[in-house]
Amino acid sequence: MYHSQYGSGNKKLILFIASTKDIAGMNIAKHIIENCGFEQQTETFQQNPIYTKTIHNKQTKLFFVNTEITQTQFLNSLFNPELFIFLSRHSSAKAIPTLSVHTPGNLSEARFGGEPRRVSISPAGAMKNALHKMAKLATEKMLNYAVSYECTHHGPSLDSPTMFVELGSSPKQWKDDEAADVVAKAAIAAVSYCASYSAVLGIGGPHYNKKFTNLALAERKTFGHMIPKYLLGEVDYKTIRHCVEKTLEPVSSVILDWKGIIGEHKPKIIDALDALGLQSERI
Repeated sequence: MYHSQYGSGNKKLILFIASTKDIAGMNIAKHIIENCGFEQQTETFQQNPIYTKTIHNKQTKLFFVNTEITQTQFLNSLFNPELFIFLSRHSSAKAIPTLSVHTPGNLSEARFGGEPRRVSISPAGAMKNALHKMAKLATEKMLNYAVSYECTHHGPSLDSPTMFVELGSSPKQWKDDEAADVVAKAAIAAVSYCASYSAVLGIGGPHYNKKFTNLALAERKTFGHMIPKYLLGEVDYKTIRHCVEKTLEPVSSVILDWKGIIGEHKPKIIDALDALGLQSERI
């Protein structure tokens, strides 16, 4: 149940979370507050103000945490919302301007928060809504940003549907108000998701999988968890089953980035899918 101080009565609760340590997250949150009509409340969380608004008949609250955004495993014991939406920076060595969406959790060891071999529940429909909004607005505004799914990675590992919307990949982009506004609107778009249709699990390929992203943008597939090529050596039947079970929507099938799977891993994956009774499609 919700923590008594921050509960939502009989309404379903959507929580937006940003870290005071995160330039991009704070920038995105600023645009949610200023441009989406959120109102400050008298209550606080970790001595930070809370903002709220009803969207699509759902109560939404914007919280700020004083830890790094990946180090928020403690939220599991405080809230059980309909959806967590984390507002976050994205970092990469190449510093390619990027707007991205993914589910948090660890497919192997917990190097950056969360718990080992435990993923959050993936809200496939909500992530797809956010991805579509990012792509639409980035095109309309002629932003020079890539729009992409990311594979499941880093903490926290939460027992509620959880997603990240991210702005990256360097300080220049984190401070970009126009791009932050796009991510803010993508986060709001995620609230209107419909969880009635099925999802697919993605396996193989790079961390930023263009094939999976393009399939979603073409309205052909709705991805939940995505397992990248670089982790397949640590993935087994239990990992795949865990990802299926920790998807909000029923997982109808698996999309295999076939060329993005090392040959020695292919038999193991096919055997696991057969054991789970999951059909697969190779792309």
